[in-house]
Amino acid sequence: MLSEANKPDPSAIPPTLTAPRALIFWSAILATGVGAGLGAAILTQLLFIVQHHVWPGAHLLDAARRADPWHHIGVLLGAGVLTGIGQVVLRKLSSGNSIDITEAITQFAGRLPVLRTLGSATLSVVVVGMGASLGREGAPKQAGAVIANALADRCSLSDEQRRLLVACGAGAGMAAAYGVPLGGALFAVEVLRGVLALRLILPALLASASAAGVAWWAALPNEPTYVIPSYPLSASVIGWAIVAGPIAGAASVFFVRVVAWADRNKPTGVLRLVAPVVALGLLGTVSIVFPELLGNGKDIAELAFTNQVTPFMLVALFVLKPLATILCLGSGVPGGLFTPSLATGALLGGALGVAWSWIWPGAAPGLCAIIGSASVLAATTHGPISSIVLVMELTGRDRSFILPMMIAVVLATVVARTMDARSIYDARFSDREMRNLALARKPAAD
Repeated sequence: MLSEANKPDPSAIPPTLTAPRALIFWSAILATGVGAGLGAAILTQLLFIVQHHVWPGAHLLDAARRADPWHHIGVLLGAGVLTGIGQVVLRKLSSGNSIDITEAITQFAGRLPVLRTLGSATLSVVVVGMGASLGREGAPKQAGAVIANALADRCSLSDEQRRLLVACGAGAGMAAAYGVPLGGALFAVEVLRGVLALRLILPALLASASAAGVAWWAALPNEPTYVIPSYPLSASVIGWAIVAGPIAGAASVFFVRVVAWADRNKPTGVLRLVAPVVALGLLGTVSIVFPELLGNGKDIAELAFTNQVTPFMLVALFVLKPLATILCLGSGVPGGLFTPSLATGALLGGALGVAWSWIWPGAAPGLCAIIGSASVLAATTHGPISSIVLVMELTGRDRSFILPMMIAVVLATVVARTMDARSIYDARFSDREMRNLALARKPAAD
């Protein structure tokens, strides 16, 4: 007879196919990955269609540089009007749990309002395609999480299994959108579930691999997001990483705190209609001089990675890009923070690389930008392993920068966690909510 301590826990994550109801759980994981891949493909294609319609050309930045000033203002004002109306409609469409994935996992065991979350995801890709300064990964993450939530209901999964399934769905959405199956899986368990464990990473790997495979089959690009040269490793780069890591960590804490403030003070009432119009209209006006501020920051990050940004622009955009992101977020515009964080890190790393080259030549600013992007990403998400892997997958390279990147990422994350225990995904939580978050993660760590 089994003692109480040795009895099977019905809420546990099935580690093998022999556990009770294991086949149901693993089938839900596979179905989540397939659904997240299809959802990411549809939403990404929608973003491309919108972007190419309002900013004709192969790249948003090139189109924005060619466009006349009134086009900038008109498109962004249109995005503001659409955001204001969309936010009001979504509020009335459904009530219930939060559409924020981290909050849903923490407070509601992964339960999400389906219509409102999918509506927010669709609105997000449309306005980001029009030029809002937020990430496009928020939408596929939401779609994957909603699919996981629905399957958890269908399969009558326990709360702990639902939390993991929703995290896997969100990670699979990111994996499919950017073609980063390993990074997406690590993001799901390290950032969203807060712990790396074998019984958690195996479901996440299956979900993300399935999602990425489906997205590639559905014609999303199966290639690195950023095309970069091979940079040589040098003692100067190692020295730069030791110095720049703590700076990236401190800058990340400031960024996280300002983002949290903006998120907590989003407009209410009639301001939901007015604030996005004002904010995006202002962004459109400033983008006449700085078109690099438009969109999620992919184009400017790639230019920084390839040494194609002047020192003045590196410094100016390092200040302006986060402000543009905070302006959009604070006005109620929906979107992600992954690519804006990565772009901010690239700009910081590039600027520090230029300054370092005056002290100790041999560290290419482009390589410093790559390492800086991973450092800020790790410090803002508190996910050092997933950040390193994500940058490796996004660039398709590793040997030339893995050692200095690891050094910078560790130092940045240690500094950030020392200064503030909250990441960019949970910074707006109260102390009570942070305790709930710790409790939600505890079963996975035992």
